[in-house]
Amino acid sequence: MRTAEFPSVYLIISGYSARMIRELYTHIGGLPTRLQESTRYINFSNGFDYIVPPSIKDEEALKCYHSLMKQISESYQKLVNDYKIPKEDVANILPLGMTSKISYKVNLRTLIDMSHQRMCFRAYWEFREFFEDLCYSLCMYSEEWDYIVRNYFKPKCEYLHGCPEKNSCGYYKK
Repeated sequence: MRTAEFPSVYLIISGYSARMIRELYTHIGGLPTRLQESTRYINFSNGFDYIVPPSIKDEEALKCYHSLMKQISESYQKLVNDYKIPKEDVANILPLGMTSKISYKVNLRTLIDMSHQRMCFRAYWEFREFFEDLCYSLCMYSEEWDYIVRNYFKPKCEYLHGCPEKNSCGYYKK
């Protein structure tokens, strides 16, 4: 897989939570470069977009979740506009569920290694969703990328033909 160090993928990732983006940063193989939009320079005067986890199905829980996000947004505006606190300081109250946007460069080998971790059935749902979108986009790019994705991007249990995790999902035997 040494040759997988050379192909680089340049991505603009948006519509995912700051939490997912932060976890993306834990994959540092192949010297990735990334540039995330700054909470210091973005205008949040009209609020912010955020992710609603699919586990929040109950109507009352959903109402509570939206209410909390609205309260954070209103408090942000009040601190910036009424109390004249700098945006970079007020940004500390922004939630990890807020969407973020990054420019990200990563090599193929790192993406393959990431797929083994993040396509796992026990991985966080948003990361699995991100990898579904990434795999689809790469497959649409060219026949070569379609082949690479279909043959190398897979959960570690499929790659190893067994699960190395302490708490297996049961898809493969330990």
